Amino acid sequence: MEEIKDFWMGEHAEDGMGVVEVLLIIVVLIGLVIIFQKQITQLVNKIWKSINKDASSVYK
Repeated sequence: MEEIKDFWMGEHAEDGMGVVEVLLIIVVLIGLVIIFQKQITQLVNKIWKSINKDASSVYK
């Protein structure tokens, strides 16, 4: 009977908290991406343009 109590109250009970914390972090990150989607898209496009411009100078 003590093993069952240890299972429910012991180390295994804390494992679920890690999952909840990770899920909350993911939800917050998804929310931030949705809120700043336009700015992120602009930033990524600038970066790709810069990479392509620099890469084209290497091949010339």
